[in-house]
Amino acid sequence: MHWGERGDCRAPPLAAADIETDRATPFPWARVLHVGLCLLRLPPAIFWAMTPVEFHAVAGGLAPRSIVARADLGALMAQFPDGLTPSKRRNDHGD
Repeated sequence: MHWGERGDCRAPPLAAADIETDRATPFPWARVLHVGLCLLRLPPAIFWAMTPVEFHAVAGGLAPRSIVARADLGALMAQFPDGLTPSKRRNDHGD
């Protein structure tokens, strides 16, 4: 019997139920727990009471993303060239 035959008034299954579960990405629990409890040092009761959106905001996910200007990048590259350790860098006093 097909959907709609012989007076069948049931709706067909939702398309969402047909998704392939083997392609789903598992939730990164280890990373989220580390950020929330270790880096942010949230009390467990606060951590578990947060919604995903609240956690995203607290973890910095809503902060504006800034892009380093080309001139600033050039200045940083001149100040910290590749291959030099801090002890080999010349400081501002010429030492």
